[in-house]
Amino acid sequence: MLLRFPASLALLMVVLSMASCAVSEPRRTASGDMSLGSMNGYPVASPVAYAPGFAMDVEPTLAVASGPPIRAASYLLIDANTGRHLAGRASETPRAVASTQKILTALVVMDAGNLDKKVTVQASDVRVEPTVLGLRPGDTYTRRHLLYAFLIKSCNDVANVLARDNAGSISAFAAKMTAKARSLGCTHSSFRNPHGLTVGGQHSTARDMARIAMAAYRNPVIRDAVRRKYYTFTRRDGRSVTLKNTNELLGVMPECNGMKTGYTNASGRCLISTASSRGRNVILVQLGTKTKYIWEDARTMMYWGLQRAKGAGIAANW
Repeated sequence: MLLRFPASLALLMVVLSMASCAVSEPRRTASGDMSLGSMNGYPVASPVAYAPGFAMDVEPTLAVASGPPIRAASYLLIDANTGRHLAGRASETPRAVASTQKILTALVVMDAGNLDKKVTVQASDVRVEPTVLGLRPGDTYTRRHLLYAFLIKSCNDVANVLARDNAGSISAFAAKMTAKARSLGCTHSSFRNPHGLTVGGQHSTARDMARIAMAAYRNPVIRDAVRRKYYTFTRRDGRSVTLKNTNELLGVMPECNGMKTGYTNASGRCLISTASSRGRNVILVQLGTKTKYIWEDARTMMYWGLQRAKGAGIAANW
């Protein structure tokens, strides 16, 4: 039997059905991610689906949460498990990144492998300032020993040794750095030396450095080096020196487990830092900070990010 409804009742049912659909459809940001409202006054976006590897959000950082206020001219905070942009500002702006680019130097060195190969220091390697380990021409060390000292104490003479050993010259190594960055999806970076001292034509962005940091975070040797607060370097004559990590967050913020500092007059204070808690991992790139409060800013932003990052992921691999 055919049932007939009054026209007014039929219209009411259609309206209710449309309202139900509107409620069940999540709101989407300009980048296409689903928004879940807010937490503690800050907008929170849902994690996006991802495949394991080095994937990061491919769209420019336009609609991510602003997060707590920090002083960096450019910054980007990402979920290291997913590559999800959590917060950022001017992350596509090219600028000098100082010694933070040494993690890219380390990645190129790691690509060559054979870390126990011995390398002899040459006179041309030590003609650099200001931060040096005091290597002497003729000294011989393994790549591994040099790499750890390089990442922990940010020694520019060690950078030259590793670069020349790898590619034959600084310029050839710099070309390999830029090529490596391109292979990681860094489209706004160009490198001219292995240590980050100011030179024309050398620049990167917060977003590109975050991509490089994600690759470094997944490398067990690099990650082991940058998490160490101290490292004992044994010189050729048998004397030992204890090197203290330039990253002042280590030992102060328990969740912090790396990564690299940087400073020049041109770049200002720069810092790439990582933190882990309960299977959640974040990477923060800060560039162009003009005050000493870069450490406080990093703690504030990473604690904020750890509350919003996705659990599990790469943490189980380390």
